[in-house]
Amino acid sequence: MFRIQKEQKTFKIGGVKVGGQLGENPTVLIGTLFYHGHKIVKDAAKGVFDRRKAEELINRQDELSDKTGIPCMVDVVCTSTEALQKYLDFVSSSTDAPILIEGVIASNKIFGLEYAKEVGLINRIIYNSLIPRYEKAEIKKIQEVGLKSAILLAMNTKDFTAKGRVTAIDNLLRVANIAAIECPLIDTCVLDVATLGQACWALFELKEKYGFPVGCGAHNAVSNIGKRLKTKYGKRVVEPCTASVNVMATTIGADFVLYGPIEAADYIFPAIGLVDTAYGQLILDKGQKLERTHPRFKILRREIFKEEI
Repeated sequence: MFRIQKEQKTFKIGGVKVGGQLGENPTVLIGTLFYHGHKIVKDAAKGVFDRRKAEELINRQDELSDKTGIPCMVDVVCTSTEALQKYLDFVSSSTDAPILIEGVIASNKIFGLEYAKEVGLINRIIYNSLIPRYEKAEIKKIQEVGLKSAILLAMNTKDFTAKGRVTAIDNLLRVANIAAIECPLIDTCVLDVATLGQACWALFELKEKYGFPVGCGAHNAVSNIGKRLKTKYGKRVVEPCTASVNVMATTIGADFVLYGPIEAADYIFPAIGLVDTAYGQLILDKGQKLERTHPRFKILRREIFKEEI
């Protein structure tokens, strides 16, 4: 469990490292902004939103990233090209973090790639996501703009098992190669609690098979039953459950986690930071070095471990 035999690849996307053996690099945490039902969005079609609140959320994620040593990215969701342009302008000027384009439909994401190329953002962009039922226009546009990174979603509608997820990625990696995607990130597809275990098993299987960075949107295991959980167990149950599923994925070996609404950053970053700290110690015990910004040194007091720094 603690060492994958396959050589693990580490990519640097927009200045952020993702991938590697368990414990070597911090887990990358990705908060979602402008999602369906997000209260800061006033008009999803026109891209009207509370700019002050959005900036506060982005700044808070950046602040927690700095305090914990955990890198971050922003997942931008949009329902129209007009909204996407405004969102990209705003987010790119508010943070240096890489940006995921999640356009709901392919045409939105294609527009997003065109616009990102036009304004010089393409090296900070991750396409979210390529699915088995992709459109040829997506591949063509990815090639045209020279995009280097995309999330490959292991959604196998004919076989929802861990094995089915691996098969989906087998096929998508061939497509990614055609599109000249140099930094594929594999999302093992969590839809609900039942699929969380399958997705986590697939994390391990795919790291062992290909060595590419893997991750998932573990929060989906809780978000779909949040109201039921509150009814059965009380209104305070959702946050610890959400932290738990994200920790589960990280413990198995996820290199990145789409942790859900960016508002959850306050409790997700410390939770994942503790896991990264614990695994980082194993790296030190092997006589290997960690970067000074690793959670192992950010979260624990430096003066206690002077001999290791």
